[in-house]
Formats: sequence, C-alpha cells, structure tokens
Amino acid sequence: MALRSDYEHGRADSYRVATVIATDDDNRTADGQYKSRRKMPAKVNKKENLDDLKQELDIDFHKISPEELYQRFQTHPENGLSHAKAKENLERDGPNALTPPKQTPEWVKFCKNLFGGFAMLLWIGAILCFVAYSIQASTSEEPADDNLYLGIVLSAVVIVTGIFSYYQESKSSKIMESFKNMVPQFATVIREGEKLTLRAEDLVLGDVVEVKFGDRIPADIRIIEARTFKVDNSSLTGESEPQSRGAEFTHENPLETKNLAFFSTNAVEGTAKGVVISCGDHTVMGRIAGLASGLDTGETPIAKEIHHFIHLITGVAVFLGVTFFVIAFILGYHWLDAVIFLIGIIVANVPEGLLATVTVCLTLTAKRMASKNCLVKNLEAVETLGSTSTICSDKTGTLTQNRMTVAHMWFDNQIIEADTTEDQSGVQYDRTSPGFKALSRIATLCNRAEFKGGQDGVPILKKEVSGDASEAALLKCMELALGDVMNIRKRNKKIAEVPFNSTNKYQVSIHECEDANDPRYLLVMKGAPERILERCSTIFINGKEKVLDEEMKEAFNNAYMELGGLGERVLGFCDFMLPSDKYPSGFKFNTDDINFPIDNLRFVGLMSMIDPPRAAVPDAVAKCRSAGIKVIMVTGDHPITAKAIAKSVGIISEGNETVEDIAQRLNIPISEVNPREAKAAVVHGAELRDVSSDQLDEILRYHTEIVFARTSPQQKLIIVEGCQRMGAIVAVTGDGVNDSPALKKADIGVAMGIAGSDVSKQAADMILLDDNFASIVTGVEEGRLIFDNLKKSIAYTLTSNIPEISPFLAFILCDIPLPLGTVTILCIDLGTDMVPAISLAYETAESDIMKRQPRNPFQDKLVNERLISMAYGQIGMIQAAAGFFVYFVIMAENGFLPMKLFGIRKMWDSKAVNDLTDSYGQEWTYRDRKTLEYTCHTAFFISIVVVQWADLIICKTRRNSIFQQGMRNWALNFGLIFETVLAAFLSYCPGMEKGLRMYPLKLVWWFPAIPFALAIFIYDETRRFYLRRNPGGWLEQETYY
Repeated sequence: MALRSDYEHGRADSYRVATVIATDDDNRTADGQYKSRRKMPAKVNKKENLDDLKQELDIDFHKISPEELYQRFQTHPENGLSHAKAKENLERDGPNALTPPKQTPEWVKFCKNLFGGFAMLLWIGAILCFVAYSIQASTSEEPADDNLYLGIVLSAVVIVTGIFSYYQESKSSKIMESFKNMVPQFATVIREGEKLTLRAEDLVLGDVVEVKFGDRIPADIRIIEARTFKVDNSSLTGESEPQSRGAEFTHENPLETKNLAFFSTNAVEGTAKGVVISCGDHTVMGRIAGLASGLDTGETPIAKEIHHFIHLITGVAVFLGVTFFVIAFILGYHWLDAVIFLIGIIVANVPEGLLATVTVCLTLTAKRMASKNCLVKNLEAVETLGSTSTICSDKTGTLTQNRMTVAHMWFDNQIIEADTTEDQSGVQYDRTSPGFKALSRIATLCNRAEFKGGQDGVPILKKEVSGDASEAALLKCMELALGDVMNIRKRNKKIAEVPFNSTNKYQVSIHECEDANDPRYLLVMKGAPERILERCSTIFINGKEKVLDEEMKEAFNNAYMELGGLGERVLGFCDFMLPSDKYPSGFKFNTDDINFPIDNLRFVGLMSMIDPPRAAVPDAVAKCRSAGIKVIMVTGDHPITAKAIAKSVGIISEGNETVEDIAQRLNIPISEVNPREAKAAVVHGAELRDVSSDQLDEILRYHTEIVFARTSPQQKLIIVEGCQRMGAIVAVTGDGVNDSPALKKADIGVAMGIAGSDVSKQAADMILLDDNFASIVTGVEEGRLIFDNLKKSIAYTLTSNIPEISPFLAFILCDIPLPLGTVTILCIDLGTDMVPAISLAYETAESDIMKRQPRNPFQDKLVNERLISMAYGQIGMIQAAAGFFVYFVIMAENGFLPMKLFGIRKMWDSKAVNDLTDSYGQEWTYRDRKTLEYTCHTAFFISIVVVQWADLIICKTRRNSIFQQGMRNWALNFGLIFETVLAAFLSYCPGMEKGLRMYPLKLVWWFPAIPFALAIFIYDETRRFYLRRNPGGWLEQETYY
C-alpha cells in the first residue's frame, strides 16, 4: 500500500509541497527522509525567499480527508506518533520555534554611529589635519601644533557624539528586549496513546495535540474534533470577534476555513484536538515573522537629508580649497605650503559642532515625544513622522477600542442608540419601558459570560470578562443598565441550557422566575436574528403581545438591514413563559433530545454590537487631513464593518461616495459607473489578489479616501509598497502580527504599546504607549517642528563659517598677518556656538504647522542652495566684515595702519626678524608681534560672538517678525547669555594665553562689532517684511530656506 500511495501522489505526499509553492524535487521521499546521501540543497537567495513569503499561503491540508492526513504524517488520531518517529521528525525539522531575527551585533551598531554619514566628514577632516601636521613636521624644525590639536579635537568630537547617539538607541532597544513572550509555553500531546505535557518547541509534524480555552495554539493544526471551539484570530487577521473552529472544510482559503487553527492565536472557548501540520518558521505566523525580518527598510528621510547636506558642504569646501590652492600657486607659494592651505580651507569649512547639535536636537524631541506617549526606537524616526504624507492604519485595536460594545437596540419598533464611549459620556436611553425590561432580562440570563474575580475598583467597561466577546459586550451593557447582573442571575436560577452552535445558530436557557407567586419557568433564547424570527409567532411591542404579521416582519427587516449596514453584529432575542400545567415545578428538561417548545415564541427585540472607534480618532483623522496627510484604512475585517468605522471616524468623509454608493443612488449596475467619479473606495482583499501593480497605483492615485478590507498580511505589505512607488512617505500603524511586514517596510512603523503583539513592536520604529491614534498627530507635529528647527540650527551654525574661513583667505591672498587662528575657530564651533544652536530646538512653531502640506522629499530639502546662500553669501559676509573691522582697528591702535599690513606676512612670521618697523617707525620684536597677533585673534573671536547674537535672533524665525514670535524661548535666552559669558571667560581667564593663546581685551574692543550686529538684524527683518508682503515673489524664491 505504501508503495502505491507513493506512486499515486508522487511528491505531493511530502509536507514540503504544502508549505512552499511548487518547489523542485528536494531529494526527499514521501515521508520526508532523504532519498540518497546527497548534500542538502544550497541556501535559497534572499530575494527569492522574500518573494516566496510574499505569496499567499498555498496549502492543501484543510482539503484532504482525515485518513489521508494521518497517512501523510504517519500518525493516528487516538495514539499519536510513536516516540521514535517524533524524535526523528524533531531531528529533521528542528524545534517548533520561530528563528529569532538576526540581531545586528552591538559593535556594528556602534561603528555605524561612529562612521555613519556626518561623522565620516569629520573623520576625513581629522585625517587631513594629521597629514598636514606630518608635512609640516617633516619640513620644519619647530612645526606649529595647530593642525595636531585640530585633528585630535575633531576625532574626540566624533567619538563623543558617536557614543552619545549609540547610548540613546540602545536605551530604546532595551525596552524591546522585554517583549519576548509571544510563544505558547506548553502543549498537551498524545504519543503512543498516552497524554504528555511537552514544551511547545518539542512538538513535531504529525503530533496529535489537545487544546482548551485559555491556551495558545502551539503550532498550525488541522482540527479533527472540536466542542464549541473558538479562537481569537485578531492578531493574525484583524477580526475582532472570536471565530468558531471545527472539523469541517468550509473554505478554499486556508486562513478562513474552519478546520485550521494557527500557531500563537488564543483559544477562547471550548476544546479541540488536532494534528500538527506545520511548525516553527513554516507556520503562518512564522512566515509573517520571516517576511517582516527579511525586509530591508532603506534610509530614513532625515538620513537622506544629511547626506544631501554633506554633499553640498563638501562641494563648497573642495571648490574653495582647490580655487585657493591654484591662486596660491600662481602667487608663487611653495607647493607644500599650498597643500597646507588647501587642507586648512577644507577643514575650516567643516562645521565641527553640527553633528552634536543635530543629535542633541533629535534626542530632545524624542524625549519630548516620550513624555507624550510616543516611544521612538531610533532617533532618525523622530523626523520621519513629520514628513509623512500617507498613513496606512489598521482598524482593530488602533482606530477602534478592540472590545465589542453594544451600539444599538431595537425594541418597541424603534432603534435606540446605546452609549459606546469609553467613559460613558454619550447618549442615555429610557430604561423603564416594558420593552427594554423584557430585552434586558433575556440579554442578562441567556448569557454565559462572567466578570473575572478581583476587579473591584475597575470601571465596568475596563473589567476583564471570561467568555465570548459578544456576550461580554451584552454583559457590560446590562451591568451598566441594571446594576448587579450576577445577583439577577442568582435570583433566576438556570435549570437547563442548550449552548450556541454553528448549525442551529441560537442559544437557549430555561430559568426559574424570581417572582415567587409565578411558578412558571421562563425560556430565553438569543441568536442570529433571522433564525430567531423564524421561531416566533408573536412580538412584544409597547407592553403588549401582538401577532407577528407581515407588517411587523417588514419593520424587523428594515431594522436588521439598517444595523447590519452599519457594520454591526446583530443578535435577535425572544422569550416564552412555559405553561405550568405542562411543565410543573421540578420538570426534567432534556437538552439533548429537546422536550420543551422552541417554536411559537415571543419576539422581543434586537441588539447590535460593534467594536467602536476610540474617542480621539475622528479628531485625529481630521487633523491629519488638514495637514495634507492621506489616511488609508487597511484591515483584515469585513468590508461593511470597515466602511462603517471608516465613515464614523472620518476616513471616508461626509458626502463622499464609493462606486457602490453611486450605483445604488443612480440605480445602475456597478460596471456602468465611471470609477473616477467616486472619491472614496472600499477594496476587498479578494479583488486585490488579481490586481496588477499598475492597477493598484491607479486606485491609490485616483481615490482620495480608501479602505482596504479582508486583506492578508502580504497584501498590507503590497499596499505600502504601492504608496511608496507613488513617492509618498508612508507611516503604518498596527497592533497585530498581521501588520508586522507592513510596519517594517513603511518609512515609519507605529505599533501599539498596550494591545500590540510583540512581533509588531519589534518591527515598528515607534511605539504609542497609550495606544492612542491621536498621539500620531502629536508625533507629526513634533516631527515637522524639529525639521523646521534643524533648518534654523544649521543656518545659524553655518553662518559663522564665513568669518572663520575669510581670515585664512586674506592671509594667503593679501599677505597680512593671520587675523584668526585655528584654536579660536574651535572655541567658536565647539564652545560658544553649541548651546545657542541646540537651544533653537526649543523654538515654537511660527505658524500652524498642521495646516500645511507635508514636505515634498524631492524638493524641500533640509539644507538647500538658498540656505547656503543666506548663510554664506549674505549674513556671513556681514559677520566677516565685522571681524576684519575689529582686526584693523586693533592693529592701527598699535601702530600698524591697514596699508602697512599688506605684504608684510613673510617678515611678520619670521623668527629672525626682531626689528620690524610699524607705520610710526617703532620696532617690533618677534614675541611682541605674536602677542599682538594673538590679541587680534581674540578680538576677532569676540566680534564673531557679538554678531552671532544677532544671527541667533534672526534664525528664530524664517518668515515671521521677531516682534510676532517674541523672545519666549528661555533655552535660547540662556544660550545668548552663555555664549557671552564663555567668550569673556576665554578672553580674561588667567593662563589662557598659554593654553589657547587667548589674550585679555580692552573693553572698548567689544564695541566695534555691535553696529554690524544691528545691521544683520535690520537687514533680515526687512527681508522678512517683504517676504510676508509678497508671498511667492522673487525674494521668497531666492532667500526663503
């Protein structure tokens, strides 16, 4: 027989075919043994592997007969596997556990922080300094130490900043370590006929396992017998209500059929027995996790911006360096001197302090976001959220509360709205009418859900309930309306019960009445509305019982359709008082062979439940819309429910119709509607399967409001990729495992901190600690603000580059004594400029950031040509003028008039010349000259600090006037004082002339730069005045960065 089955099924008999689509012969026999001792096939390459995981699940375990299943796995439903076979399978397939995603080793992360992007620029600067120093050392006896100092300082800056950002990121990833408890711990297995409790990782293919409510499913199993078994698939498919599972094959799609239960979903009711059909990485959950960890995410927008910036700066630096290298050559300098100049100019262009500034600004924002419940896992993601243009949001648990709640009731022939808000601040309804009393009695008694113990202080809606989600909803609704439900149940003792099952779709129980004078038994029934209605002959309306005629049936149908159309899950309720002559006290009710009436009952009403939207969501969606962000709903739930929730939160706004709505309104078939007319679209997952990427792009391009329903995890990923192809920066929010591939692929993945599964938290870049979708809006605002503020910070920092480079250029071109030394440049970049630059991160927004469109990543750069032209070409020039003015003033006061300085450099720097005469004929020794030169360096430094006051104030705003913005940024006000105090300290502190060659200045020498500072302030205020007067004009195009 074995031979024949091998022959008949060929390779299809191997479990491999079932999990991997149409593989080539993998050299195994039907039961998975190797045919020959040939080597294992080589590792599949990553790309093919991912494409394979992106395919929909294609297996046939749910279609084959149980007998074939047992034969395929060589197992038996009563006895299970033999120990020997189990051991062999375990050795063949490895443990039933997910392979953890490859962790980047810590030292690699550290090196990335040390040598990534911006840091590389500084390293190159440092190396050039060491090169220059070694050239000088080899050519002169006593080389100047400037370049050596500079190289060491640059290296130190990079290392310190690297360590800092590494520490920030590792702090966030520590939080991730604590999320690792996704996997079921133990499983009950039958092997050789006896029940064993094994660790879940020891399960193998073909094992027969038993699961009961409260367990996590230990592997993907095909169910062979079940008793009222239900699983909660919400983390896998997004369906918020438990799905019943049984042995029958009901659907081609493995995710929807009743006879499969999946690894790591929870059993919430009943018991079942099944055969393990796939383990570990081959399970549905494993495939999703594999897909998520295999995706590469690409660079964050801010990283791209910083690269762009580095290109710009390097371009400017090299251009200046080479130009002056050539000029120096023409002027007849020695080539070694020319190389030193070249290096000096390139290094002078490197903004040493900027790396630290950017890191600190991002860290501050990350801290600020964490205080608003957004935990950012890596610093660069802070800004990404600000540039987001599309948010793909999951529905269950993100937009909704992830708990079923009674939304509407229909009794006395009217629809009553219940209160679904989290804090019960919504509508109230009349609880005294006989219709409500009858309905609430059934809802309370015909209900098996109970509150779990030990939750005395917890508000009713937040209490945990054991039982089905729908029953829990009824229980909470009744507890709110009637008070103590448990007590009411005690007073109406339950005598008999027929539990809900999927064939007859109702649940009945029989109770004693609490009214002592009434000996009759009460029969209560709830279930699918159409099934309940069939069993009723009368209807209870306004306290009277009426015959259930066509008119009443019509009313019932209208109510049922209306509630169903709202995407709600509707249940019907009826009751019947059993006559005491036929059913006296003590009557033995038989629930298996039913001996009581379940027809001709009295219909009482309907109740409908929905997983309601979170309170803050509609407002958040509206804010996203005004910020120009498109919100797309992507859910695994049903289209009707999805559309209802989308309408209630405003993802589909008032008056926007889908193709179906238009067809219904005009009463024409859907095929005749022009899809371009419909602004909104609800796309079913089944349609997505057959859609090419071009058609998907078309859907995304032509509809402003989109809902994708019944999507699989793979499709969520494809939708995100589609949005990214359109050039959008995509944020994805989700809480389930089914969201993790999309979270990983998105530019920024946002997971839910409370309800989120571990897998989703691992894949995300940001975690909302309070699960509140509205926190995303906060995140967007912070992200946009930090982008604006980084621009201001960079504009401020770059401006002082010109007054730092120009002295060096004048030194080469005009042959004057050096006006500003290397060490003093470092004092500015790493000393006085640092705190003010960082303080700009605290600047408040100029206008309503949330009213403007998201930035276009191709045009709105962090640093653009206009910013460079403002900083270098305009403000920087005024600053340089201030410095030179002070330099010439001090030189002239000491006897060297400006004309005398030109061409004096060779004599000035020569140690041999000790009798250099000035304009008044005084003779200067080498040491005196150098003291004067260093005094000039200090004064030039002070003048830069003074003009940077004005620069800091004008960098506060890009469009507004300072007088509108005000000086309320206290960090910045502190920065102004700090840089002044630091400058004074560096100049006047004793001993500075030894270490930093800084000499004390006369107080008068602080003042020459002040008119220049005023000039900068007035110049920029005027510029911004015309900007506001003439938006979009020439001035804006040329100078608005």
